[in-house]
Amino acid sequence: MGCQLQDCADHKMGLPISKLKGWIIEQEINPFVDQWEAAGQFPAHKIFKILGSAGFLGVNKPIGQCESVPQRVCAVCLAEYGGLGLDFSYSVAVSEELGNIRCGGIPMAIGVQTDMATPALARFGSPELKKEFLVPTIMGDKVSCLGVSEVGAGSDVASIMTKAVRKGDEYVINGGKMWTTNGTQADWMCLLANTSDGPPHKNKSLICLPMSLPGIHITRKIDKMGMRSSDTAEVFFDDVRVPCKNIIGQEGMGFTYQMLQFQEERLWGVANILTMMDNIIQDTIQYTRQRKIFKQAVLHHQYVHFRLAELHTEVELLRSLLYRATGLYIKGNDVTKLASMAKLKAGRLAREVGDSCLQYWGGMGFTNDVLVSRFYR
Repeated sequence: MGCQLQDCADHKMGLPISKLKGWIIEQEINPFVDQWEAAGQFPAHKIFKILGSAGFLGVNKPIGQCESVPQRVCAVCLAEYGGLGLDFSYSVAVSEELGNIRCGGIPMAIGVQTDMATPALARFGSPELKKEFLVPTIMGDKVSCLGVSEVGAGSDVASIMTKAVRKGDEYVINGGKMWTTNGTQADWMCLLANTSDGPPHKNKSLICLPMSLPGIHITRKIDKMGMRSSDTAEVFFDDVRVPCKNIIGQEGMGFTYQMLQFQEERLWGVANILTMMDNIIQDTIQYTRQRKIFKQAVLHHQYVHFRLAELHTEVELLRSLLYRATGLYIKGNDVTKLASMAKLKAGRLAREVGDSCLQYWGGMGFTNDVLVSRFYR
């Protein structure tokens, strides 16, 4: 089969971002967001297949080689892994564009697929694991989730209690995971579990866990204040058996691998919220131009004008921090500190932007008819 895509170098000149926004977001996602928000779930397999077919789920993942023309990227040939082989800055660009989706839950779910459940697999996984789990995830044929947080261990990852005990050629898994994004629809989980009784930072491993195995129970779909269209599950494991070959990289290195995954997760999340904040501020500017109080547009009251300018400035400062951290990361630097700073600032600024802008919408801001209300939640 001949190659049907351009040379890899051509792809590195830029991703078809206009296709992502103009077609996928505006035609396949945004018209249905209200419906999915009300239902508490969006059709992950359908949307991920659209994104995967367009190349947006494996932007910085390993490329496949065209059989007929060496050194060419080819999604339709017998690709080895199916990614585009670009650096992480391209993932940041995609994340920013996904911020145009008119809710937070769907972009978050996509981020789990691209930059939260798969970085360690792409970097440390065996060729067999990549072919079984990474390739179909990049192509959108499988939905992934990340199993780290537990009822008693969220931010304190070292305190997880889920165990995977080796018995022959298998691990037997018992325990549970909480706040599992994509959990009710996922085909496989990147699971962090204790595989020995050693020190808490050296006794954990990441395991590719098919969600169809006996003993895996979705105990409930969590009803959340926000991120409504993203399904979030509590998962329970009862003597789940998985082959030892499903371990990612080395046994006992799971904590380290997960901390590395968190770098990309944090940067991706910051990039995604930047565009959302930009849109909320712009929506608020447009609305306050039309809404009048004391015989003049709300925007023309000096305090409102200054406050919106201040918020916009804060967003741009955060963008600069993100780009600095990303630039260092793609050069091979450890950006744990900067990525953590960016995530901290993004979380606080998102709340500040949401609350401040909501005030200028008056009574409309208290309804579900406007995006700022959803953003606030």
